[in-house]
Amino acid sequence: DNFEQVVDAAVQVADLLAACLKLKVIVTSRAVLHVRGEQEFAVPPLAVPDPTHLPDLVALSQYEAVALFILRAQAFKPEFQVTNANAPAIAAICARLDGLPLAIELAAARIKLLPPPALLARLGQRLAVLTSGARDVPTRQQTLRNTIQWSYDLLSVQEQRLFRRLSVFVGGCTLEAIEALYKMLDGESMYVFDGVTSLIDKSLLQQGKQDGEGGGEPRYLMLETIREYGLEALTNNGEVEPTRHAHAEYYLVLAEEAELRLRGSQQAIWFDRVEREHGNLRAVLNWLLERGEEKESIERTLRLCGALWWFWEDHFKREGQTFLEQALARSEGVAVALRAKALWAAGNLVGKLGDFDRGEALCKESLALFREIGNTAGVGTAVLHLGILSFYRGTFTEARSQLEESLALLEEAGDKTGTGWSLFFLANAEICQGEYTKGLTQTKSSHYGILSEEKLMRRDEHGTEQGSQRVAVEDSEGSQGQHTAHVHGPNSASAGRRWSAAGRTRVGVESRHHPQRNARSQPRDRLRGWLQVAWT
Repeated sequence: DNFEQVVDAAVQVADLLAACLKLKVIVTSRAVLHVRGEQEFAVPPLAVPDPTHLPDLVALSQYEAVALFILRAQAFKPEFQVTNANAPAIAAICARLDGLPLAIELAAARIKLLPPPALLARLGQRLAVLTSGARDVPTRQQTLRNTIQWSYDLLSVQEQRLFRRLSVFVGGCTLEAIEALYKMLDGESMYVFDGVTSLIDKSLLQQGKQDGEGGGEPRYLMLETIREYGLEALTNNGEVEPTRHAHAEYYLVLAEEAELRLRGSQQAIWFDRVEREHGNLRAVLNWLLERGEEKESIERTLRLCGALWWFWEDHFKREGQTFLEQALARSEGVAVALRAKALWAAGNLVGKLGDFDRGEALCKESLALFREIGNTAGVGTAVLHLGILSFYRGTFTEARSQLEESLALLEEAGDKTGTGWSLFFLANAEICQGEYTKGLTQTKSSHYGILSEEKLMRRDEHGTEQGSQRVAVEDSEGSQGQHTAHVHGPNSASAGRRWSAAGRTRVGVESRHHPQRNARSQPRDRLRGWLQVAWT
């Protein structure tokens, strides 16, 4: 038992097995022995419920982690029971403690003092709370910190350094990210491969799912309980600043590359990649903002926010708005182009959250700054976002004027993507005003199929179809004055259902309140409904 304490004796175990052919050895250890004939059986953490989707009390009590918590809590407080009132907190405690048996036992011991909701509130500092284990167990098992420190102390100096550095990653990372971190800190990354393998063998690091489909690299992650100890050790060794700086630099470069890739055929791949790194990107932004008014940090924050606006607009508008507003509030004296881009990004998100006046004001401030420095592409982009907000607002005449201006400016600047989006929204504004032939001709000119394909390749839960289908709005006006949306491609049936759902949910409501609308209003309403689904 606990063979990691004498792991150097693994060779002797191998010698015994070779000499005694019928001998079988069962070993428990936090580290793999690495001898011939060894068969590993990983002992995973206890099963935990999903705190966001709780089952009934009977099913909840059958989860291994919850069952252990109840058993140990009743040992300290016999009348303790799981109720509808405390069940969410109990489930969250077990999940927060990663299903680790010792951590759950130590948490249950606190039930004499704190009810589950109060205990959960204190688990932001697990290591300080989970103490006071039984006196008749080894010292290393009496507190959670002692247990993790026992494993940490058995590591080599190089392994300890890697362990500390890995604690800055939130939600895991790829081998590429770890190697990049090492190159920035040490100038080389030769040790990373062997070091990561060793930490996995010693149960301090886990290998998760592969990034993407097929041959993508797996992710490596620490349980949050272990990561908390790693962050403490990072701080105690005076390594927080350089490690956080390298971590931020890697994810800034990643986000800026993703923004560029957004314009190509691999948009869906990059969107998913950024989504997997959401925790790390959030951690970088929080760290940069914690540094206060430091100019370099604010500029990096604005760069990162400017690179992520397209990600936020799909699913995290409120989060993006919060980060952008915090950065903009401290942006006095930074590069004008950086501030100007962040302004229209904030305006885009604020407007799509429903505050059109505020969104318009931010975009106009961006426009003024870009005009001040003579940045044609920036001016065109700011006007484009003003036009988009006007379109969503329903002021189509104003939208057309703004979009025509952005179209001319972005064509002059050679911005093909911006030009395409200007044409796209201009065409739809024309359609919404009843100019079907002109609008549909403009739509085809905007390479609508390509732009829609980029958008539609995103994940299903973002309100659009994943795949390579194209959507083409064709002029098929019949005797009723109606237009039909034809959806082409391998996933056409699914995409068509999305169109139908958009029409039902939005047009149906409007029709009940405005029965006098004639048939020619229906294509406009359906198009607006589909656009709202696709963009929100």
